[in-house]
Amino acid sequence: MSDQARYARQLLGILDKDEDRLQRIDDYVQGEHDDPYMPEGADEEYKLLAKRAVSNWMPLLVKTPTQALYVDTFRRPGGDPAKADKAAGSKHWQRSRLAARQIAVHRGAVTYGHSFTVTERIAKGVVTRGLSPMRTAALFEDPANDITPVVALTVVRKPKDDDLGKATMWDGTFKYEVTFKSYSDEKSIRVSKGVRHGAPECPVTRFAAYVDLEGRTYGVVEPMIPVQNRINQTIFDLLVAQTYASTKVRWVTGMAPPLERHPELLPDGSPHPQAGEPVLDDNGNPKPLPINHNAKRFLFAEDEQVKFGSLDETPLGGFIESIDMSIRHLSAISQTPPHHLLGQIANLSAEALLAAETALSRMVEEFRTSFGESWERVDTLAGAMEGELDETSLSDYEVEVIWRDMELKSLAQSADGLGKLADQLGIPRRGLWARVPDVKKTELDEWNRLYEEESADLAIASRLRRSSPDDPRTTTEAAVVAT
Repeated sequence: MSDQARYARQLLGILDKDEDRLQRIDDYVQGEHDDPYMPEGADEEYKLLAKRAVSNWMPLLVKTPTQALYVDTFRRPGGDPAKADKAAGSKHWQRSRLAARQIAVHRGAVTYGHSFTVTERIAKGVVTRGLSPMRTAALFEDPANDITPVVALTVVRKPKDDDLGKATMWDGTFKYEVTFKSYSDEKSIRVSKGVRHGAPECPVTRFAAYVDLEGRTYGVVEPMIPVQNRINQTIFDLLVAQTYASTKVRWVTGMAPPLERHPELLPDGSPHPQAGEPVLDDNGNPKPLPINHNAKRFLFAEDEQVKFGSLDETPLGGFIESIDMSIRHLSAISQTPPHHLLGQIANLSAEALLAAETALSRMVEEFRTSFGESWERVDTLAGAMEGELDETSLSDYEVEVIWRDMELKSLAQSADGLGKLADQLGIPRRGLWARVPDVKKTELDEWNRLYEEESADLAIASRLRRSSPDDPRTTTEAAVVAT
């Protein structure tokens, strides 16, 4: 068996092994949860309540950190800024539409534990696209520490009926087409002759949310499934109590209900032989008439042996408190601020909100550190494929991801703080421009251009003043230039 066929077998085996686990994670994100416990032989009413009991918190656990993960640009310290911007691969970023498509890559990694991208050359240039973690696997020499895979594979089409499954595989030099009958059918695997993919190394990059020293990855959803099941169970119990026992039950004993009786005449007008007698059911028992009893009516009886009473309703407060407790546990374990889940933000001071957001900020920073290394590899790999960087730049670790500041700040607060940094600490003002809220790279480029123009005009005006300080015409001309 060739090395390529052996790699394909190993990669398909990984997908086969993880398929059920990843599918379970996907089901929970989509709201397809395990049914809560219910008695054997439960009727359709119970099953309907079980469906309504699903309160899906999983998408919120994924969205909360990923909505703070937006790559703005890349920075390479030192050297010519124009060259550094070119090396950052902004054209590749725009061509790949990664300003929007990066969101799916981040969500895939946060949800399932890992996701992938592949950087390829097409007619328009080098582009990077995301790969589904449910269809993609990669092999590393050291899965805990290596960022460059030895080989990677993504399934393009799963096998169905008589149609073979199709996958694409990449190693350090070539791209292969793989066909197979099933993940577990090793004998059916066929690998085509490879074609050069044009990258200096395997073009697939892994984005891992959490990875341990065994190389195992996991996301935010899988550890929360038991807590989600507990919440669903409590809500189901609440719905059962609310449906069947949340109102007072009125009871009466010693009172016979009115019975259905035969009419005096038959349909043809002749006397009914059993006129006035009770109508019997199939078991020979008299059939009672339905009683139209509601809040507008009341029952009374002349017989003193008749007893009336009521059964108290089941209190629902305990169920609600249990749900709140489970959601707080979900908040603590997932590092999601409680007010994001419960919506309780009234009477919270700025210090309390900051303390509540601290755990989330730490988690986001951890994701930024992990994903930033992956995006830096994507950027450097794309630069090498486009000829903007040589292959030795793949070992250049100075490229840095600039993440967008998603913290909500008013412009006045930011201006005041940045002004203090410049005046009190002596930080160059131009170096603080990038910290202005919501500023874009195109705006920074325009500011730099205008700043250079203004600086050149001021320099000309200064030279005119120094050359003829007493000439009023020179002073006028210098004022015009400065203006």
